[in-house]
Amino acid sequence: MRAPVPLICFLLVLPGAFAQQCVDCHKKITPGIVADWQASKHSQSGVDCAVCHGDQHTTAADAAKARIPTPDTCATCHETQVKQFKSGKHAAAWAAMKAMPTIHWQPMALTEGMKGCGGCHKIGLKTEAEIRELQKEGRGFGLASCDACHTRHAFSVEEARQPQACQTCHMGFDHPQWEMYSGSKHGVRYLLKQTGTLPKTVAAPTCQTCHFQEGNHEVRTAWGFLAVRLPMPEDKQWAADRVTILQALGVLDPAGKPTGRLEVVKAADVARLTEEAWQRERDKMLRTCNQCHSVNFARAELEKGDRIIQAADRLMAEAIRVVAALYQDGALPKPKNYASAFPDLLTFHDAPTVIEQKLFVMFLEHRMRTFQGTFHANPDYALWYGWSEMQRDLTEIKHEAEQLRRLKGKPVARVKPAVPAAKR
Repeated sequence: MRAPVPLICFLLVLPGAFAQQCVDCHKKITPGIVADWQASKHSQSGVDCAVCHGDQHTTAADAAKARIPTPDTCATCHETQVKQFKSGKHAAAWAAMKAMPTIHWQPMALTEGMKGCGGCHKIGLKTEAEIRELQKEGRGFGLASCDACHTRHAFSVEEARQPQACQTCHMGFDHPQWEMYSGSKHGVRYLLKQTGTLPKTVAAPTCQTCHFQEGNHEVRTAWGFLAVRLPMPEDKQWAADRVTILQALGVLDPAGKPTGRLEVVKAADVARLTEEAWQRERDKMLRTCNQCHSVNFARAELEKGDRIIQAADRLMAEAIRVVAALYQDGALPKPKNYASAFPDLLTFHDAPTVIEQKLFVMFLEHRMRTFQGTFHANPDYALWYGWSEMQRDLTEIKHEAEQLRRLKGKPVARVKPAVPAAKR
């Protein structure tokens, strides 16, 4: 029988003399680390350095023997939270980054060096082979995942519960959720609570209220990161538009059949692939919203977000078809690494032409801001940084397509302007 978690933790704690040796040395070398640990619940509970780092490192000369924790280290005492984390989207962050088709073309310092993409995506789980490779190259830090939110060595629960804990990764370009939230009425009220302007008893949700319901570390949303899902909608136009987007993501081939990349999407958990999976997350969000709002109000607001995605898909699909048509008639050379007749939206880092760059920014920045701004209750982001920019993107893509056709002596294609579903 497995011993209760508190007993396991107790048995792991080594004699106090060893812990004091660590503290005495590190107070001189890294005093900030010691101060954080001394302020932590770990320190108060007798969980010392050796519990996480082992007891093999005893001098400055053998620092490499200090064990770098992983989520499994944390699971020794926090089994439930780690299990939840491993089943959620944060755990897939490293795999999602590595799955990008051209990620290996980027400077390694930005990825494995964790100064760019990897700086946030390091929260994801890594295989034993990946950990060994990172350690061999001297980049063996940032393996614990949990410390992305519970900053080491304080590992504060209170810190991780604040919306600012999410700010490091969820801001700017295609991840501006912090700006959306902090500028929304939800965020403004909570920030006013933090400053004491509003009493602590008023309703004001944080990021964690909606995404860590009841402390669950799974972190999952109905529409996922890409706002595409299965099965296809009943609306024929929306279904056709979503097929086009999935083809440009490389998940469906030109005939509409699943490709091998679908398995990558499944592994990265960036889309809901069944009606049940989507509805389960929608129901969870409705229960959360119902803490402050009526169910009818919450359902109506979330359905507005669905309709915004539908309208954004109409613009996005038309832009994709414009570029695909250029490939088809030879007005724009199709990159050799593209597997189908569609532009590959996951190779946005290395788009070879201005019109393709515009398409990828339209998808990974402006489309995301449109629906994320909507669901984060930020009308400014949804409209001006999202929808309006998508309309501008489509206009510029059509104009650029005409110029390319003229340069190649091709007939100029006239595409009927997209009309949002609500106005058809």
